[in-house]
Amino acid sequence: MATPSDRLLGWRAAARWLLALLLAAAGLSHLTWGRRGYRIVVPDWSTRLTGLEKDAIVVGSGVVELVLAGAVATIPRQRSVGWLVAAFFVAVFPGNVHQWRTGRSAPMLRTDRARFIRLLLQPILVVWALWATR
Repeated sequence: MATPSDRLLGWRAAARWLLALLLAAAGLSHLTWGRRGYRIVVPDWSTRLTGLEKDAIVVGSGVVELVLAGAVATIPRQRSVGWLVAAFFVAVFPGNVHQWRTGRSAPMLRTDRARFIRLLLQPILVVWALWATR
């Protein structure tokens, strides 16, 4: 019979795999079908700050998402992986705010309501990354 501790470990494992899949899908979309849409929402200030073109920022973030997905999948209970994923979610948050404030559309974020809900989901993603990798 499974104990509450066993069930919690099962939920955490499922949350990790779902997180890895989410990161992988987001990373692939940044590199392929969603690339143009993501370039549209990259804030101008980020190109000045980094010295990179918008496309390079989109590609770079996609690569980071794929690396993080791989880390979550292959080093499942490494707390530092969770902190890195959480830090990534925090780092992209200003871009999400910019997208909401400017009303620019991106894949699956074509309305103000969708963009606003995306903002509210960001803290949940941070907590999810930290909880799933404990």
